[in-house]
Amino acid sequence: MPKPIRCILLIDDDPDDNFLHRLVIEESGLCEEVREATTAAEALRYLAQPDAADHPFPNLMLLDVNMPGMGGFEFLDEYRRRVPNPPLDVQVLLFTAAENPAEQARAQSYREIAGYHVKPLTGELLAEVAGKYF
Repeated sequence: MPKPIRCILLIDDDPDDNFLHRLVIEESGLCEEVREATTAAEALRYLAQPDAADHPFPNLMLLDVNMPGMGGFEFLDEYRRRVPNPPLDVQVLLFTAAENPAEQARAQSYREIAGYHVKPLTGELLAEVAGKYF
């Protein structure tokens, strides 16, 4: 039986968060493939490549707000410039280490952002997102 989420791209500079999020995703059984980018620039390079069997375009991105160099919001601005017409099924979950009302308000201005959450990802949240968007 096909899984509802084809590919999730983790975009986070923290290897511990990536490990935990990958574990939650794999245990959920909701996703075919998980890819990781430890910088926003690495994620942009990944997204610039054509969709292929060995290089799937993600339909869900888990994006860290605070990363060195280019943070989550800056990544989304650059993503919009580079991919002006992204696939319609691409959703972004924005993650942060601590809730920040200003960031949360800013997140609402991005159509791609399906949610703003304090880390870590949980199986319940992933199931809710899969049921709502996929």
